[in-house]
Amino acid sequence: MYCKEKYTDLATVYDMTDMERLLNSTETRDEAWTGLYNKPGENRMWHWSLPGLEYNDNETKWADGEPNDSDGCAIMNYNELWIDVHCNHILRFICYDDKVILIKERKTWEEAVDYCSDRHHGLVSITNPVQQSWVQKRAKNADTPYVWLGLRYSCVLDLWFWVSDQLVCYDNWDPEQKTERCDGAAAMEKGGDKWVTQAETEKLNFICALH
Repeated sequence: MYCKEKYTDLATVYDMTDMERLLNSTETRDEAWTGLYNKPGENRMWHWSLPGLEYNDNETKWADGEPNDSDGCAIMNYNELWIDVHCNHILRFICYDDKVILIKERKTWEEAVDYCSDRHHGLVSITNPVQQSWVQKRAKNADTPYVWLGLRYSCVLDLWFWVSDQLVCYDNWDPEQKTERCDGAAAMEKGGDKWVTQAETEKLNFICALH
């Protein structure tokens, strides 16, 4: 509750590099809560507390004998190993304040707009190279060849516009893949950095803004 109110959420881990970064961010290398928990009755089905982020076993390195069936929340210790303990323990915790989140669900562009508006801060806008780098990092983990951005073409206005109403003052189009079409919206290629035009009826993963 504290992390959601003051930051984004309890810490999540995308890979072991993230793990080391989190450990180095704490004042001491004591055990600390992360956002990983196990819902009762789900037989070791682990989840991140951040909505829309799926847990992958490759993201964590459990200590010997862990996780076990009797506990429900995960901590990270100073050896970079994960242990599950009862959720009512009093421990340090690690918050993070991310800017964007990859949603690994397949939705049309309109469905992605609705999802991000309902649960986060809208489908992502990219107005500078820093925001571009945030989205590139998340797009690498997509389950689809492209991810939706919050950019759409309007035939009525004959221009591209961000759903956030921000000005289109920065772009990173693939020159051969920018097409002004009435059913077109912008997507970014997985593992790349260029924007392409896709039919808005395509079902893709997408990036939501968190702030």
